[in-house]
Amino acid sequence: QVQLVESGGGLVQPGGSLKLSCVTSGFNFGDYGFSWYRQRPGEERAYVATITRSNGHSYYTNSVKGRFTISRDNAKNTVYLEMNSLKDVDTAVYYCNAVAGSTVIFKWGQGTQVTVSS
Repeated sequence: QVQLVESGGGLVQPGGSLKLSCVTSGFNFGDYGFSWYRQRPGEERAYVATITRSNGHSYYTNSVKGRFTISRDNAKNTVYLEMNSLKDVDTAVYYCNAVAGSTVIFKWGQGTQVTVSS
């Protein structure tokens, strides 16, 4: 019933930009804060950013702070991640999920692949 569908990934050159979308359904979107995560090959899934359910606050891991911006559109049940000044270390599969504190709420979607390469 619950669906989290990430999209917007692709191949981009270092220094470039990309905007990811997470379209959700099957639950009350406005009840939850949302986070983005990423997973590099051979590594565990890592935290990237959070936006609160009120849309009043956002949080970022240090490695993306100042480069990435998380946002949400409650009318569209969608979370976004605008990524600028991309680096090769940003290459990963990116996932979204609802959160309560540090607890992930739903099953993971398929994610969207971001590849930063010249």
